[in-house]
Amino acid sequence: MKVTYLGTGAAEGIPALFCQCEYCRGVRARGGKEIRSRAQVLVDGELSIDFPPDAFYHGATSGIDLSAVKYLLVTHSHMDHFYAQDFILRGYKYARDMRAPALDIYGNAEVGEVFAESTRREMRDSVAENIKIHTVGAFEELRFGGFCVHTLKAQHSSKNPLLYLIEKQDKRILHLTDTGMLPEEDFAYLARLGGKPLDLITFDCTFLWNKADKGARHMGLYENAKVFSRLQEIGLASAHTKKVITHFSHNCEPTAKSLKRAEEEFGVVAAYDGMTVEL
Repeated sequence: MKVTYLGTGAAEGIPALFCQCEYCRGVRARGGKEIRSRAQVLVDGELSIDFPPDAFYHGATSGIDLSAVKYLLVTHSHMDHFYAQDFILRGYKYARDMRAPALDIYGNAEVGEVFAESTRREMRDSVAENIKIHTVGAFEELRFGGFCVHTLKAQHSSKNPLLYLIEKQDKRILHLTDTGMLPEEDFAYLARLGGKPLDLITFDCTFLWNKADKGARHMGLYENAKVFSRLQEIGLASAHTKKVITHFSHNCEPTAKSLKRAEEEFGVVAAYDGMTVEL
């Protein structure tokens, strides 16, 4: 399984769109890996987790072919994770010779509502007929292509946000953004699910070194460690499980020095835009 972190920033990106704080000014001056677009993960070139407004940028700069994406898992309807208006361009004169004309989008009911609202003015029938919206909730099993996906409940501000456990052949990855500490229902579901330990966990690390308040809708390193410990207790994580942190906010100032310290102290890998993990 090939997992590519196309975007690793929070909603505002880094440097934040309108921010003139010292950190953001410094990132604009330094450039490089500290520049972070909005969150998107690509699995084996055909499954995308979320579709941000920076998807165009990802396709233009990373060498990936977004027309080859057959399946889209949407965590929630917030703009930085689901920029639906771009889908009016998926066909007609805007897109020729696409590798996978049909696209299946999976998300909660609000995802479907946002898609309808965002595309109703400009969507053409010839484009719409190749896009199918599937409304799903937490604790469901989805099967498509060679993937088996289990949906989980996120702690976030959107209505019924979702997290995803993705299996393909003998590999398993758990995608935990956007969310605060996982609800107990998730651990109970995962315990019943059982199976081999996860190969990879992607952690929401919006707060980085800052500790999250109780009920927060995002996590930092300390919350990531607690979730990992719980997953170890139920047999879903081991010493061989790769831990990747992502979805960084400019407010936590994710400098190279700060992220290196996180990697050394917490045994994680700090994602950057374009980073690929092979499993």
